[in-house]
Amino acid sequence: MDNETASVIGHDVTTITCVCGNTVSQDGLIQSNSEGIPVYNGGDTSVPAGLAKWPEDEDLHTLCPSCGRVYRDAVIEETGTAPVAFRVDVSASRMAEAIRVHWELNT
Repeated sequence: MDNETASVIGHDVTTITCVCGNTVSQDGLIQSNSEGIPVYNGGDTSVPAGLAKWPEDEDLHTLCPSCGRVYRDAVIEETGTAPVAFRVDVSASRMAEAIRVHWELNT
């Protein structure tokens, strides 16, 4: 994983093409917290089981649900590059459930 970098246009996290080839318009990318867990931005409503609360410090990351690579949004916005911050196991039960819940809420 060292030195893996996704392509990105400008400084826009919505234009990431993951190292695996996934994009927002292909299989989708998900905003996540610093652990790679998909976050919920539902305002004052309670956070659905499986998802993480929207980070108060706005330290957002972008998760590729296809391969588990996670990118730090602040780095992309500041530098216009998208190095892989870390990777999560998207097949692990908690992560797979969080991804499922995220897609159910957003479809």
